[in-house]
Amino acid sequence: MSTSTIHDIGYRHYDGRRNGRAYVLRSLFVHNLRAAYGLGRPARAKVMPFLLAAIMLLPAAGSVAVFAVTKQEDALMRYSSYAPLLQVIIAIFLATQAPVLASRELRFHVVPLYFSRPVGHLDFVLAKVVAMTTALFALMAVPVTVLYVGGLVTKVPDSADQLGRYLGALVGCVLFALVLGAIGMVVAAFTPRRGFGVAAVIAVYMLSSTFVLIVQGIAEEQTDFTLSGWVGLLAPFNLVDAVQVRLLGAEKSSVQVAPGVAGGAIALALCAVIVLGAVAVLYRRFRKAGLS
Repeated sequence: MSTSTIHDIGYRHYDGRRNGRAYVLRSLFVHNLRAAYGLGRPARAKVMPFLLAAIMLLPAAGSVAVFAVTKQEDALMRYSSYAPLLQVIIAIFLATQAPVLASRELRFHVVPLYFSRPVGHLDFVLAKVVAMTTALFALMAVPVTVLYVGGLVTKVPDSADQLGRYLGALVGCVLFALVLGAIGMVVAAFTPRRGFGVAAVIAVYMLSSTFVLIVQGIAEEQTDFTLSGWVGLLAPFNLVDAVQVRLLGAEKSSVQVAPGVAGGAIALALCAVIVLGAVAVLYRRFRKAGLS
């Protein structure tokens, strides 16, 4: 005879509301966006992102102050040139924060825990990429907005033209954020150690920029400005600048940009390829980590 006993411990199935995929995506996005700026983490995690954000704001505030005193329109920095001029600060932000979003779960081997719940691999990747893109966009768009608002308050002439340039610059900020975020996340995802991730992202930025500058210098010595413009597409900041110049009507910030509307269209297509390729690579990377 069996002496086993079944006890009623009051277990009930969950009958509450199920928030669904959109809620999961939003929660992952907010969590990663907060992590990009160190929110919800120790104070030392907030120092670098907020320090870099403050440095990004300083030139805009100084430019507005100079314009308010001199009333010379040239004193205001060009909206479309703000990100290329401060690309070193943006690259440092990307290098320090991309590993936080891309490699922290890999480093502590907790990716399978995410996928033990109804979280899709693609949703997980998209939430991270969009969060990194949003963090970079905020880093660049806020100073540009300060320039625009400051110019309006201090009575910049031809406000309608300024609005067009400002909106074009915001589109450029979106492209910068998408391309840089995609590249940074992919590099960081393959270097689980944060220190190596920071060094790897900086190395990719410096090597691509240095290579392009060297080749452009040689091409211009040979008066081959067309080649110089096409080579610029190999560097992320030059790539997006080509889109701004050829498709959005901005003034160039790079040494040379790809010629004609075709150059802008090819640059935009390359931006799309980089972003979609990065999502595909990250999907495979996290899917593999989720199975291990």
